[in-house]
Amino acid sequence: MLRRLIQLYIGLVLYGVSTAMFVRADLGADPWNVFHLGVMKRLSLDIGTVMIVTGALVLLLWIPLRQRPGLGTISNVIVLGLAADAALSLMPVLDSLVARGTLLISAVVVNALATGMYIGAGFGAGPRDGLMTGIHARTGWSVRAIRTAIEVSVLLIGWLLGGTVGVGTVVYALAIGPLIQLCLPWFRQKPALKPEPQSEPAL
Repeated sequence: MLRRLIQLYIGLVLYGVSTAMFVRADLGADPWNVFHLGVMKRLSLDIGTVMIVTGALVLLLWIPLRQRPGLGTISNVIVLGLAADAALSLMPVLDSLVARGTLLISAVVVNALATGMYIGAGFGAGPRDGLMTGIHARTGWSVRAIRTAIEVSVLLIGWLLGGTVGVGTVVYALAIGPLIQLCLPWFRQKPALKPEPQSEPAL
């Protein structure tokens, strides 16, 4: 349990750090962060505040879907935003395109590692992933179709609000699936094996 908790919170913190890396790279981000950036610009809020409020609002959508949040779900809402703001306060603004490109690639890799860690810990899906699985459970629609519809919708809304869409958005879309598939087995917690009962020696 302790190992799973440590893995969960390291994963969530790293996810927030990856968000800060996308922001500093300023070359485009994943759909949800495009949305967060758009709202941030419109309301002049910290991105961490936007992430926390968005996560809480998405969590409310779980109610009609009869989804039950876990520890990982609640932690996701709070920790991601706090970690993103903390990381942004420590990261300098970069001018070099090479440095920004390197930071972008690193952000995608860190995001995949973070996702593998917090999902592998097994404390429940984040609000956004839970929305997808909840709709699937209630409607029977394809998970792929639901995920695509949600991602495209938040991307378009974020772009219209002024969020940064660019090469980073394309890189994320192409790379994140294979990277998560690679990383998840590293962090998926397996139940401890029970010792096999020893047979009595034959007489």
